[in-house]
Amino acid sequence: MFHSSKLKVVTPSVTAFDEIVNSSVGKFVDLSNKIQGDVQTVGAMVQRGFNNLRQYIYVASRSKQPSEAVMEKLFDPVKKVIEEAMTFKDNNRPSKQFNHLSAIAESLPALCWVRVAPTPGPYVKDMQDAGMFYTNRVLKEYKDKDQTHVDWVKTWNDTLSKTIAYIKEFHTTGLSWNPQGGEASAVSGSTGGAPVPPPPGPPPPPPPPAMNAPPPSSGPSEDDARAALMDALNKGTDITSGLRHVSDAKKTHKNPNLRRTSQDNADGLKKVTDDMKTHKNPTLRQGPKPFKAAAPQTAPKPGKPAVQAPAAAAKKPPVFELQDKRWAIEYQEGNKNIEVADTNLKQTVYAFKCNNCVIKVKNKLNSITLDSCKKTAIVFDDVVSSLEFINCQSVQGQVMGKVPTISIDKTDGCLIYLSKDSLDTEIVTAKSSEMNVLVPKDDGDFTEFALPEQFKTTWDGSKFNTVQTDIA
Repeated sequence: MFHSSKLKVVTPSVTAFDEIVNSSVGKFVDLSNKIQGDVQTVGAMVQRGFNNLRQYIYVASRSKQPSEAVMEKLFDPVKKVIEEAMTFKDNNRPSKQFNHLSAIAESLPALCWVRVAPTPGPYVKDMQDAGMFYTNRVLKEYKDKDQTHVDWVKTWNDTLSKTIAYIKEFHTTGLSWNPQGGEASAVSGSTGGAPVPPPPGPPPPPPPPAMNAPPPSSGPSEDDARAALMDALNKGTDITSGLRHVSDAKKTHKNPNLRRTSQDNADGLKKVTDDMKTHKNPTLRQGPKPFKAAAPQTAPKPGKPAVQAPAAAAKKPPVFELQDKRWAIEYQEGNKNIEVADTNLKQTVYAFKCNNCVIKVKNKLNSITLDSCKKTAIVFDDVVSSLEFINCQSVQGQVMGKVPTISIDKTDGCLIYLSKDSLDTEIVTAKSSEMNVLVPKDDGDFTEFALPEQFKTTWDGSKFNTVQTDIA
């Protein structure tokens, strides 16, 4: 855990955060080590993430709020741990502890609350809810098998709940900096944090003059020009003696005949009609557009984390193979003839990031999961456990036999075709939209029903009552 004895000054806000790190986080890491495997690895990541966040809070308690660039630099160790957890989850999808990895990867971004304003507490709650889908799956799987996994989930939720309570007490509208403190870069350096890069040095000196001087000009030298000017000034009134005399006959203010008006020249000019005048005919204006000053670039608000555009991911090769007891169907593009025929009750089907595909599953198997798929349809016979759609868009599923449970999570656009044998199916939805279920009729046709997306909750004096609202 984080040893605060090495630090010089600790404020009450830092001490309170130390209690969370040393108690809840410490217990969570111990349980992760007890479970071992991939869970032990993410447990270590969580510990590093909280330790790095503790360092960031400590710097804020002793320094004035720095620029956005400095805050981003100080927060970088926390951000790297979050990215590491997400990458570890993506690289270990076949893991038997994948639900544990997903729970942490989805909720660990809660550590970004120090870069959120003015609602850091609700932000942590949103991240906790994001991981709840997977923590519930862990509870469902190990509820009657291994209490250690159940305690692991409860401890992690308790850690996030205590973090929310801590934020409400010390950082209600955003991370509190010390207006009387020093520079964040100096505080970070004195406590072992990532030092802020020094400002750039002065510009380089100008280049030395050329060794070869230009040849002297053929005109008069500067001294000669100055002497000629002084001679002219010394002439006094005689300086105008060289000017030519202009008679009254040649002066326009005394000879009106010399003043030619525009009417005098009209005979030699072409008449300009209204359709030739640019101020009356906008189509004749072909100049460049008026200059507009660019809008000044402003730094992002101090409380909000800077969002960087992700680099384009390299296209991965398609996968269709049996991995142990799981059929892996990944990164398929436009494949309408994917068929899983040789199955048994112990096998599962997992489709990941398939686009514009059709998957057919024969016989009876344990479960089917579609994760991050788009415009993909799956047709299957029978499933012992469940059919799941996670983070999908515009997907379809059709059961020919029976399926006990259909789960739809974070999915936009889902069409489910039920069979006559599967009308008792339980459908569980969360954070999803545009969900429709088609129920078969006696004539072989289907009747379509929309699943509710909007709900109304009211307080009756003792408890909350929630009912669905009409879908527009």
